[in-house]
Amino acid sequence: MRRFALRLVIIPTFGRLMTAMTPSNGTPSKLRKLRPWLITAAVFAAVVGLSMWLHKTSSAPEPQAGGGRGARGAAMAGRGPGGAGGTAITVSVAPVAKGDLPVHYHALGTVTAYNTVNVRARVSGQLVKVPFQEGQQVKAGDVLAVIDPRPFQAALDQAVGTLQQNQAQLKNAQIDLARYKGLYAEDSIAKQTLDTQEALVRQYEGTLRTNQGQVDDARLNLEFTQVRAPIAGRVGLRQVDVGNLVTSGDTTPLVVITQVKPISVVFSLPQQQLGTVARQLAGPQPVPVEALDRNQDLTLASGVLKTLDNQIDTTTGTVKLKAAFENADQKLFPNQFVNVRLLAETLHSVLTVPANAVQRGNDGTYVYLADDQGKAKRQLVELGTSENERVVITKGLQAGQRVVVEGTDRLRDGTRLKIVASDEQARAAASEEGEAASPKPFGSGSPVQDGGKSE
Repeated sequence: MRRFALRLVIIPTFGRLMTAMTPSNGTPSKLRKLRPWLITAAVFAAVVGLSMWLHKTSSAPEPQAGGGRGARGAAMAGRGPGGAGGTAITVSVAPVAKGDLPVHYHALGTVTAYNTVNVRARVSGQLVKVPFQEGQQVKAGDVLAVIDPRPFQAALDQAVGTLQQNQAQLKNAQIDLARYKGLYAEDSIAKQTLDTQEALVRQYEGTLRTNQGQVDDARLNLEFTQVRAPIAGRVGLRQVDVGNLVTSGDTTPLVVITQVKPISVVFSLPQQQLGTVARQLAGPQPVPVEALDRNQDLTLASGVLKTLDNQIDTTTGTVKLKAAFENADQKLFPNQFVNVRLLAETLHSVLTVPANAVQRGNDGTYVYLADDQGKAKRQLVELGTSENERVVITKGLQAGQRVVVEGTDRLRDGTRLKIVASDEQARAAASEEGEAASPKPFGSGSPVQDGGKSE
């Protein structure tokens, strides 16, 4: 019927317009020059009139059997959120909890061995034996390599022979000195002879001391042919093979030993957090530190904070800290990157809510409360420290109140709530409600049913 009425309006209008534009005598007129502009204006006026007419007819209540469309429109108008008899919004809630909240500081750290030793030869010679296994745990004093000892044994024997020779000379000189003292007492020799013999004895004693040092040096070099581990730890890969000539000046070590039990982790924290950490470190209780894997899902080791650096890095504004770990199971490896979680402090008897319950607006932060009537109430709050997806509420809430954690984007003050048990159910319901409330594309809906038949 609407299309038919539109046709009755537009066609006579165009007919009258064309008749007016043609003179009765059939000769051209000035109106013919204005024909395009007049046609455009007429079409535009028809479109505007049609739009106004359609808008008026669509907004007016249409009669319907059993009460008419006006009654149904009135009922639909009262179904908005927050209105009397409005549609309930599906949400999930969580209680405002009161209790202790541990506050952690997070950082990226590097595992560092307590001691790292580059084992090198202290004497020169041919490497004849490497008794350790790569990756082996060794104790302090274990033999790691053996250098050919024969040249050093010969040097030791030579030094011992020289020592024994000089010992015999010293003994003979001491006997002569005792004899000269008796003769001098009998006034049988000159004093000069006695003094010369005493000087000879002292000379032999000095030579004997030198010989003893040479013997000790040769014996020490012989001991250095057995390269021993200076510390307990884990040996790395062998750097020099058997048969090579090694010297005390080699830059390449025979092997590297790292002490991994215990082990340390070095990490940095912003200078703003230095006061809290220093206060906890000076307290009577140790400061717990955890080393986590890359995804922060697995705790590799637990230890304590040992110390912090004596100055702040002016380039980054951070300070370095060192934590110690027993590392009995050797899950921490030198130069490994780990995530560090340090227990900075524990807040006692504070109110906390889930972080996703907090919303932000022009007037500040707020949450939606679920009241006893099952309606949403907008409540301004003041926030404190956040930790592990929970936020401390310093003002605005009380313990036991329920806050909306899922479905807050469609809430208004006074909206009716339909509370479900889990966040997953609330998200699924919100998705379904969003699809139902979203406008459909033009032409995808069912045609409008009129009271009469359309042409």
